[in-house]
Amino acid sequence: MSALDGTDREILRILQKDGRTSNSEIARRLGITETTVRKRIASMRERELIEIVAVPTPRLAGYNISAIIGLSVNLTHLREVSRQLIEAPEVRYCGLSTGRFDVMIEAFFYDREHLLRFTTEVLGALPGITDVETSLILKIEKFSYEWELG
Repeated sequence: MSALDGTDREILRILQKDGRTSNSEIARRLGITETTVRKRIASMRERELIEIVAVPTPRLAGYNISAIIGLSVNLTHLREVSRQLIEAPEVRYCGLSTGRFDVMIEAFFYDREHLLRFTTEVLGALPGITDVETSLILKIEKFSYEWELG
């Protein structure tokens, strides 16, 4: 995080709370010029330290079921399984992990039939998967892109 100074961090904190905050509003809050804010945001984007995007909710896209799926995988197949999973449109998060599961994914589905097809046709077709455990998310209590920048 040494690439960011205190002003950059304050700009990011404001944008994390509301990504639609205007540069002039950020400048007013921080007591700096709008030009400074604009240049700092442009610099952070050019250095690939931040992205500014609109993120539609899964429900807007028609996804009504959210699941966390843990996969046990024969370790010789681990990289290939993860490469194929990240190509699946249902998968929004894929992480290699330690502990009970070798791969953890978060995936979204239109309905239970879609989840069943994914489980049998996508996961079932991947060589090396030895166990699958699916946990359905009943209600999301917190969903955030905010974290402390130090």
